Amino acid sequence: MFSKFGAPEVILIVIVILLLFGGKKIPELMKGIGSGIKNFKDATKDNSSNNHSKDKDDAESNQS
Repeated sequence: MFSKFGAPEVILIVIVILLLFGGKKIPELMKGIGSGIKNFKDATKDNSSNNHSKDKDDAESNQS
């Protein structure tokens, strides 16, 4: 149903966003979204490294 977005649809979406938020708010909005994504990636990276170190510690304790 929504599988293909062409150029006219993308342009329409951009125009609607400009009308809703205005030109001055869009850079702030994008900066906030970017920092949120960066924080999410950092948190998942830290979580996965903590899980790997925990698994390694468990394996070492099982060998003893």
